[in-house]
Amino acid sequence: MTFAVLDTALDALRHVTTAAVATDRLDDPTPCSPWTVAQVLFHAAGDQHAWASTAGAGSPPSYNPFDPPHRLDVGVQETIAKAIEAAVGAWSAVDPAASTVRTPLPPVPEMAPALAAAACALDAAVHAWDVAVATGQPSPLTAALAEQLLPAAHATAEPLRGFAYAPALPAQPGDDPAATLLRHLGRDPLWTPAGN
Repeated sequence: MTFAVLDTALDALRHVTTAAVATDRLDDPTPCSPWTVAQVLFHAAGDQHAWASTAGAGSPPSYNPFDPPHRLDVGVQETIAKAIEAAVGAWSAVDPAASTVRTPLPPVPEMAPALAAAACALDAAVHAWDVAVATGQPSPLTAALAEQLLPAAHATAEPLRGFAYAPALPAQPGDDPAATLLRHLGRDPLWTPAGN
């Protein structure tokens, strides 16, 4: 795929999904309160289908990603795998030199292709982080990835506050790019299941 940041984010989502399913923690709480691990994964899959069907080609999600189910007949691994396949196929057809690409974000209907791909990646990477910290996995949100995602976060978070994002949290001394990104999106980078 042409958009390396999206490749990295989708790989992170794929990896944490495999680990989360293997450890049977689908009903655990997440930083995306009140959603469980399964619901965050179904939400993330639905968002990737929404991006794919808007920016490229494919079908929209079969359920409302903002009211994700606890279970589907198809499990989370297969659901995520199909969503990633749809995303890769759709974004492979997007011309990086195009002036704009459509987005599924009503307040931001069009963006430059690289920024739109980063916004799509933002969704995958942050939900991969949600699942990782909820299930005791290492964070997939590296400083390098977070730095690549910050412009998309700045372009999309404010219009979506109260719907897709909570209010931003104050910066703290010593925040690295990942913590800065998470706080901007209303997430506590120190969240743990025990302290939720």
